[in-house]
Amino acid sequence: MRRQSFLPTLNEHEYLLLPESVGWYKDPEHEVMRKAGALNNFSIHLIVDGKGYLETDGQQRTLHRGDAFLYFPLQSQRYYSSNDDPWEVRWVHFYGKTLKEFLLERGIGPKPLWKIPQWKPLEQALADLLEELEQNGFWQLTRISTLTYAILAEFVTQAVPWSEARSPEADNRISELLPEMQRACLPFDLQHWADRAGVSSYYFCRLFKKATHLTPMTFITLCRLQNSKQWLLEQPQLTVKEIAERAGYPSVSYYNKRFLEQEGMTPTEYRQLYLHR
Repeated sequence: MRRQSFLPTLNEHEYLLLPESVGWYKDPEHEVMRKAGALNNFSIHLIVDGKGYLETDGQQRTLHRGDAFLYFPLQSQRYYSSNDDPWEVRWVHFYGKTLKEFLLERGIGPKPLWKIPQWKPLEQALADLLEELEQNGFWQLTRISTLTYAILAEFVTQAVPWSEARSPEADNRISELLPEMQRACLPFDLQHWADRAGVSSYYFCRLFKKATHLTPMTFITLCRLQNSKQWLLEQPQLTVKEIAERAGYPSVSYYNKRFLEQEGMTPTEYRQLYLHR
């Protein structure tokens, strides 16, 4: 079973990226071998079911659901489906003049193997692009570029190198705590949350950064500021000092400092600007 859509390559365009092709395979005969220099675009493949193999550094790697691989332009490529349990794989080939720098700046290098802990959004983004091209072709370039960027953004924010991959249980422990941490306005106690997750405080910080791309303290700070912005506009009877205390800042001067750093204005200025409007 195969679905795929191909587009002409545009040598001149104003977009960060555009797709060259996108598709979905579930085929025991799916097999690719390309020599170095053969293909001048990027590609992302996500395994959503079944099993397949990728050869890299002289080794064969077995890939399952939630695994992904990314090839940079001109890299050699060798991957293929299992015969007994054919993989279901969604993929996209894309190109753009500044994509290499964009990916490298975000820690995504030319090593092909990655794991996607929460892979459903990436699967949906790939499906959305395929459906758009099947229905409307390549005429709506802005929409096509936006949908392709959504795929890349999901990959960049989720992808973890195989060498750093952790168990799904570890991801779940962090994800389960996020709603409660988001509401917590008491003084932040790192050890408390590490104990809740059942890991050391050091390992908790590593897991948290991998799951959210933020440190625990940065996450708490952003949540406090988000809550306080809501209260500044929705509860005008509260003073800034009262809001600071409710948000977890006993010192109103420190609250003002953090708000100014993040928002570019003081809480009072923010309230005056938006409440009066």
